[in-house]
Formats: sequence, structure tokens, C-alpha cells
Amino acid sequence: MNTIIEGFQNLMAIKEFEIFFKLILIVFLAGLVGYERESWKKPAGFRTYVLVGISAVLVMLCGDMLYEEIGADPTRIPAQLLSGIGFLGAGTILRDGFNVKGLTTAAGLLAVTCIGLIVGAGFYIPAIIATFVVYCVLSYSHILSTKLEHYYFIDLKITSDTPKEILEDIRKIFNKEKLEIMKIKIVNDDLEEFIKVEVKYKEKVDINGIVAKIMAIDSVNEVVETKSAE
Repeated sequence: MNTIIEGFQNLMAIKEFEIFFKLILIVFLAGLVGYERESWKKPAGFRTYVLVGISAVLVMLCGDMLYEEIGADPTRIPAQLLSGIGFLGAGTILRDGFNVKGLTTAAGLLAVTCIGLIVGAGFYIPAIIATFVVYCVLSYSHILSTKLEHYYFIDLKITSDTPKEILEDIRKIFNKEKLEIMKIKIVNDDLEEFIKVEVKYKEKVDINGIVAKIMAIDSVNEVVETKSAE
């Protein structure tokens, strides 16, 4: 066993082998997380996660090489990567009516980026542990989530010519759909008069269908969501 460890350490002393090992390791770690996302038919899958992980390793290696060659700050390039990964993550976030999808995938890309950075820095055991934790969170957290009581929230702005007259109609629609009204009030600002409704519900419902029913009320001109539905 000691001979194997010593042999591995001697190989890691060779710069080219160390770089090769880091790239192979991140392909496995990032690919594991990407495979989990792809199995759920998410916007970013195996290839995306692997490429992001490899990029993070290369960025970290570039920072180290610049430090060795000219004494540059090795953290500057990785810091810029963490800022830039937000643009890639934003591309996986999709809006479906009043619902937002892809936030978990975007967070997974950020996690894989950080794993790639620590692989590039040579912290292999923490990278493996982090990958295991991320994979478990993505794969099995829904088991705990389904056992916990949780709520969804949404705020709606309803513009109407006669807001006071339609309050009862709006209450009836939400009660029929089993949505709990947290707050409902008429707001009158300098530009317009509208109804603001804050709603809470346990199970996901067809918000678009409810909005259509509200729009069907006489004198309702517009229904706008003012806060994310999660």
C-alpha cells in the first residue's frame, strides 16, 4: 500500500501528469453531477457540467502558472470565473408563465465550478466529498421535501375600472381553487387604482388558469405577477 502511495506521489510530482490527473478527475466528478441533472431532463446535462468543470480547472491552473511565471495574484482569474458563471447559469433559468424553472440547475453549475477550482488547486479529497454531497442533495432531497409541509406564494396586481365591485368575485375564485388569501387591498396611487392580492397555497396549481378566470371578470383590464411564485 505504501509503495502505491509513494508511486502516486512520484507521478504527481511530474507537472504534466498532475494536470492530466486533475482533468480526468473533474470529468468524473462534474460528469456525475451532470448525469444526475440529465436523468431529470434538465436544461444542462452531462456535457455542460463536464465542460464547466474542465474550464474551472483550467482557470485555476492558469492562475497558478501566472503566479509561478510573473508573480501575479493566482486568485484574480478564478474570481472572474465565479462572476462570469452567472451568465451561463442565467441561460438555464426558464420562465413558464408564473413559474420559474432551472434555478437548481444554475446552482449546480456554480457548485461544479467551485469543485473544479478546488481540483485545480489540488484539494482532491474535499472535491470528492463535495461532489458526493452535491449529488446526494440533487438526487435525494426530494424525499425529505415531500415529507415536509411547505407553501408556495404569489403576489398579483389586478387592474380594474371598478376594483371595489369585483373584490368578492376574486375571493370566490381563490376559495374555489383552495388558495388562501393572505392579504387583499385596493391601492390607489397617482397613476392608477388596482387590487393587490397576496396568496398562499400548499400544492402547485394552474396559476395561468386562475389568472384567466380573473381576466374573465367584467372590468378587469390586466393581471400581473409582482413576485416570484416560489
